[in-house]
Amino acid sequence: MSDVRQYELVYIVPPDTTEEQLAEVHQQVATVVERFGATIERTENWGRRKLAYEISRQREGVYVLEVINGPSAMTAELDRRLRVLDAVIRHLIIRVDEEITVAERAKANRKAAMAARRTRRGLPPEPTEDERRRREGDDDDLEGGLESGFRAGGDR
Repeated sequence: MSDVRQYELVYIVPPDTTEEQLAEVHQQVATVVERFGATIERTENWGRRKLAYEISRQREGVYVLEVINGPSAMTAELDRRLRVLDAVIRHLIIRVDEEITVAERAKANRKAAMAARRTRRGLPPEPTEDERRRREGDDDDLEGGLESGFRAGGDR
């Protein structure tokens, strides 16, 4: 098992925070990340959003997501640093590499089960291009609505 893991860091700053203050918070996160030899994969500013509940007399906040690849020891230092910053209302660090692995494994299992079903039926394991095109054109549920002879509410 490798020591590098993937984490998502989401932090909320007050809505009246300037771009310079937001850049300063990002720089402090980047400093901790670099010190542990980790990398920031991407940074997304989700913008100003309403909070679920009032925090420190604030009803809105600016959400920022950082996807970080690094060791687990880095999360404790990030948590400690973000807790003492006055510019950060709340923060959350979540490890996401396990969920990604589980999702990939489930996708592979579904694909293997589909291939096994198709081979039992005497079909090739993978759908052909004609089958894919036919499946895309088969949108009866989206277009038609009620079939003829069907009455909503059951047979009365």
